[in-house]
Amino acid sequence: MIIFGLFVAVTLVVVLRASRNNKTAADYYAAGRSFTGPQNGTAIAGDYLSAASFLGIVGAIAINGYDGFLYSIGFLVAWLVALLLVAEMLRNTGKFTMADVLSFRLKQRPVRIAAAITTLAVCFFYLLAQMAGAGGLVSLLMGIDGKVGQSLVITVVGGLMIIYVLIGGMKGTTWVQIIKACLLIAGAAIMTVWVLALHGFNLSELLGAAVETSGNAAILDPGLQYGKSETSKLDFVSLGLALVLGTAALPHVLMRFYTVPTAKEARRSVVWAIWLIGLFYLFTLVLGYGAAALIGADAIKSAPGGVNSAAPLLAFALGGPVLLGLISAVAFATILAVVAGLTITAAASFAHDIYASVIRKDQVDADGEVKVARTTVVVIGIVSILGGIGAQGQNVAFLVALAFAVAASANLPTIIYSLYWRKFSTQGAVWSMYGGLGSAILLIAFSPVVSGAETSMIAGADFAWFPLNNPGLVSIPLAFFLGWLGTVLDKNTESATKQAEMEVRSLTGVGAEKAVDH
Repeated sequence: MIIFGLFVAVTLVVVLRASRNNKTAADYYAAGRSFTGPQNGTAIAGDYLSAASFLGIVGAIAINGYDGFLYSIGFLVAWLVALLLVAEMLRNTGKFTMADVLSFRLKQRPVRIAAAITTLAVCFFYLLAQMAGAGGLVSLLMGIDGKVGQSLVITVVGGLMIIYVLIGGMKGTTWVQIIKACLLIAGAAIMTVWVLALHGFNLSELLGAAVETSGNAAILDPGLQYGKSETSKLDFVSLGLALVLGTAALPHVLMRFYTVPTAKEARRSVVWAIWLIGLFYLFTLVLGYGAAALIGADAIKSAPGGVNSAAPLLAFALGGPVLLGLISAVAFATILAVVAGLTITAAASFAHDIYASVIRKDQVDADGEVKVARTTVVVIGIVSILGGIGAQGQNVAFLVALAFAVAASANLPTIIYSLYWRKFSTQGAVWSMYGGLGSAILLIAFSPVVSGAETSMIAGADFAWFPLNNPGLVSIPLAFFLGWLGTVLDKNTESATKQAEMEVRSLTGVGAEKAVDH
């Protein structure tokens, strides 16, 4: 707990120091576009390597073996979509939020409202996962088993997150993410080397020990989680689609591209992120099988945090209370940093896209906009605390996969069409965003995730009629189709001049938002 407290104190000092330069909206939302590619790449890794990456994936590999590692593969491969299709063009075209790009050549009001709603929905699903992870982690560390205790922990995390974002803005949040990424990768590297050393640096021996402890040779084969039936195989395809296409549409990751001065730096930051994230996901393979070998699936499932407690339990088995404290503090920082990034993205989306652009029709100064963003932070914080309390006990990697499905359905088709299809219209954008978001949420609500299964959120209820856990297989193609259909049926044509301007700007960077020196 002392290690824990020290960590929170240090990060608060960093946030306070960073907040001194927050003078304009560009400072608050985009850190004055002052970060280099490597710095931003490290921060992206910090933002992306969430509680799902550390707690959820290690737990998924420990229990489901090969099938659990598929999360790591999906999360990493997704970066190629972000790098090749989105990063540079988005940096050239936007200003603070995803809606800046989508509304560049389309009608401002309907597109900004739709983009803000989809951003808030994705951030909410992602926040659920982080809050559930925080509750499980701290309850394991403090020995809190009951729901009331975990709910209290989630409330404290939410409170800390609100303070970080209110004070630090994007600059403070970015520095917390950079520190946390370095600590998380270093912590995972130490544990990985330790686990390998115990097994003579022989991966085959480690895998053999995992099979022996679990008593289940199937953890080395595909299909333990996703091969039991035709439905589960379809579920796997759906999950893969959501993971690979979701990253390029996550608002809090897209917003990070605006914190660099140029499109070249945006590209560099993605390359840095790919290397750091790829390295970390290789560690998860060793840590997952290490947890299976040294602790066993049954012990992990029966721990207070359930599946999410595999990494902390492994730390305790390796280095006792000290390593457990360090790894838990890093995991806690992981949650705080990601939650802060999500919150500032959601707040920026509401303040910049709905309040400033739609309600006030751009007749508001930067100070007024930032004040509204800060108020929104408090509201989002309270909503996420309540949602986190409701999502306790779920595997956080799985909850994040739902956020990816919602992002890929609601945002990706419109981003791709806006950047690459000249005829794309406002009606197509609105149909695609609302159709993708609505279908994804509807299918999740009537899936085994919410009711009808042993692990459902609502125990004992059964109103599920959609058989898959992840809606991506249906909702993502539907959103692409609706974008096309809405455009084809739209009688209004968009401005050819604006379209040409966007094309030149997205490809060359001419007229893009530049860094501001203070």
